[in-house]
Amino acid sequence: MSLLQVENLSISFARYAGWLRREIIMPVRQLDLALQAGEITALVGASGSGKSLLAHAILGILPANASLGGSILYKGEKLTAARQAKLRGKDIMLVPQSVTYLDPLMRSGAQVCLAARGGDPRKLQRAAFRRYRLDNEVEQMYPHQLSGGMARRIMAASAFVSGACMIIADEPTPGMQAEDAAETMKWFRELADQGHAVLLITHDLEAAVAGADRIAVMNAGMTVEWLPASHFSDKGERLQHPYSRALWNSLPANGFYVPQSDWRAVSSREGPGCPFASCCELAAAICREEQPGMREGERGWVRCHAS
Repeated sequence: MSLLQVENLSISFARYAGWLRREIIMPVRQLDLALQAGEITALVGASGSGKSLLAHAILGILPANASLGGSILYKGEKLTAARQAKLRGKDIMLVPQSVTYLDPLMRSGAQVCLAARGGDPRKLQRAAFRRYRLDNEVEQMYPHQLSGGMARRIMAASAFVSGACMIIADEPTPGMQAEDAAETMKWFRELADQGHAVLLITHDLEAAVAGADRIAVMNAGMTVEWLPASHFSDKGERLQHPYSRALWNSLPANGFYVPQSDWRAVSSREGPGCPFASCCELAAAICREEQPGMREGERGWVRCHAS
């Protein structure tokens, strides 16, 4: 059984676009994903594809005007608001994208101690600081005194001492030097090897391929493919969805191929059929008439009629 199972998740927001004119936007519409203990699963896609919203939905920290569809199961049970409040920061730990999540009025060492579970908080904090190459004097620093890289390591240290079964790392490496980013990925690998499930949310496909066990690809608020990271190789012959291949081959190391059609232009498309039919070179008549579901194939899961 998967530690976390996300099935056909949608996230919508009500907002007022003008005087008393209420409208609904749906940045996440069909998101499917499963996390296993002992693995790193990376969720990749362009900025604005809805990746970080998944983390907030799992933790129950979406704004009040959000509505959810589909289901999120943790250890086989539905994640209700009461259960999310109980698990948040304990069983499920977030390494957030923004360093503003740190308490500006609390010293760094105390913040890590607050997250510690299963032993002496101070000893766990100092062991984590040594692991993350943070000097002892950093304990006494407030968040505004930290560099961006130091602040991210403080948040990673908090996850390390938490004893959480599941770690959600939302863009954990921006602002880090290449050496620090590689070291951070190594630490997440160690957490997974110790039996934790790690969800890595990133737009850095190269880092995901290098460090993850499985990769889920998102575009236009949908999971289009979910497969072993090892399938991202060569010219992408083992990738099933055209968007996954376009994303892979657009990397400079893979030829920097930019497709003629703009895959981003479909993000708000409504109606029958696949939202990518207008820009996909494999599109057939059924693609314009019927929206594909997520199906299992020989090389993973894919949302595509043609693959």
